Amino acid sequence: MTIAVARFPVAFIAVALIGTVLWDAFEAIVLPRRVTRRWRLARLFYRLSWSLWAAVARRIGSRARRESFLGVFGPLSLLFLLALWAASLVLGFGALQWSLGTTLHTLDAPPSFGTYLYLSGTTFFTLGLGDVAPRGPLARSLTVVESGVGFGFLALVIGYFPVLYNAFSRREVSITLLDPRAGSPPTVDELLLRHGRERLHHLDRFLHEWEKWTAELMESHLSYPVLAYFRSQHAHQSWLAALTTVLDSCALLMACVRDESSWEARVTFAMARHAVVDLAQVFRLEPRAPSPDRLSPADAARLFRLLGEAGRPVSDTADAAQRLADLRGTYEPYVNALSERLLMPLPAWTSTRASPARAHADN
Repeated sequence: MTIAVARFPVAFIAVALIGTVLWDAFEAIVLPRRVTRRWRLARLFYRLSWSLWAAVARRIGSRARRESFLGVFGPLSLLFLLALWAASLVLGFGALQWSLGTTLHTLDAPPSFGTYLYLSGTTFFTLGLGDVAPRGPLARSLTVVESGVGFGFLALVIGYFPVLYNAFSRREVSITLLDPRAGSPPTVDELLLRHGRERLHHLDRFLHEWEKWTAELMESHLSYPVLAYFRSQHAHQSWLAALTTVLDSCALLMACVRDESSWEARVTFAMARHAVVDLAQVFRLEPRAPSPDRLSPADAARLFRLLGEAGRPVSDTADAAQRLADLRGTYEPYVNALSERLLMPLPAWTSTRASPARAHADN
């Protein structure tokens, strides 16, 4: 009786651990919506592991080696998270059996805590070795429950990977298609130059396609935030750079073109800004404007001139520059916060000079 009373807190902790892990896995894998709860096992895991990984990455001098190192984190962290969940469940069920003093058929007399963990591990992974067997209704019931949890957990994991990689592939296809349209890394002036006067009307169709891409990105990355850590396969490309270029292009058209032709730019801008704000909130980031400014007056003048050469002249450059600055203030602090968090350089506005973030990344 004394031993049972002494082990009661362990039983309570074991049940809490099992419930926490199962609910955390449900929110991460099954629940198709953003989780706003502050304290989560998966969130704590990524906050700690990414902080350590990013600290090591900042010490790597070569940009290519640093990107290769950062590119491993997304898939590897996912495997470690699944292993953490599985180990926690094995520990929880083993500690629960031990704390309740359930009877086991084993060579040990009485069975040690390690024996209970062994039983829990073989049960969770449905090995069915039989060298340690539960005896009594309570031990058998807990074993059956753990076996069902382990089977369901493994089934969810098997179905989880295809969903993630399908979302990743859809994201990367559009990013690759951006290369011939806006350069690599993408810039607004390359987007204007490659469309030109004859093909500028295709820009509306281009923005419409990216409006849908942004909606898909927001839906997938809010449901599965781990995708934000999955980096693009090609150099000078990232989902954040592509999203920022789309926002820059829309902001330029909205500030300089004051007719119906900017309607698609406005709706795409609204969707893209919604995405970056929500993603910054998922990572609990404080928005902060980039320093120094990403767009110099000379680069702004160049963009205004390119718009004029493309058949959409800017009537009042001073007014357009002010409107553009106001629009940039609504999204640049958020993309800059994501850039600093994920170590993804922001693209420059023009290809004539490197952005501060890009220059920092190349050092």
